[in-house]
Amino acid sequence: MTDIKIVYRKYGGALHWNHPGRLLGEDEHGVWTEVPGGTVARKGEGPPVTWETTAIMLFPHDAWWTASFNSPPHRSEIYVDVTTIPEWRDGEVTMLDLDLDVIRMRDGRLILDDEDEFAEHQVALGYPPELITQAEGTALWLMDAVGERKGAFGGAHLEWLAKVT
Repeated sequence: MTDIKIVYRKYGGALHWNHPGRLLGEDEHGVWTEVPGGTVARKGEGPPVTWETTAIMLFPHDAWWTASFNSPPHRSEIYVDVTTIPEWRDGEVTMLDLDLDVIRMRDGRLILDDEDEFAEHQVALGYPPELITQAEGTALWLMDAVGERKGAFGGAHLEWLAKVT
């Protein structure tokens, strides 16, 4: 497996979550990676955080989101970040985190998270109107797709997870 670097930034370029991963492969949904339990991540330049469970991450080719499919006992089954379209360069995938998150918990609850942060950053970071519209539309689409288990959110990650566990 090929090691890669996963780098989220905030609008304006500030470093956000960043950590290593391993390239697993590609299918119609996008590029799949593994972030093994024990991976050390950082939020910006903050202190290291060690993730206890394995996640399979999906970076779609042309969609405004990225997804983490978490292995048990992680509390969330699926955690989707609304982002700009992921870009690949020299073993690194990077995108801008646009605050909004769609989370499906293990008990089936569906959550749209960080709407307050999204509202604050529209002003503080100066999000352009088209970025706001795109992020809001993506979040609505994700609430339906994740909640109804459509497309990549209907179990496509299980094949990739089986290869690493």
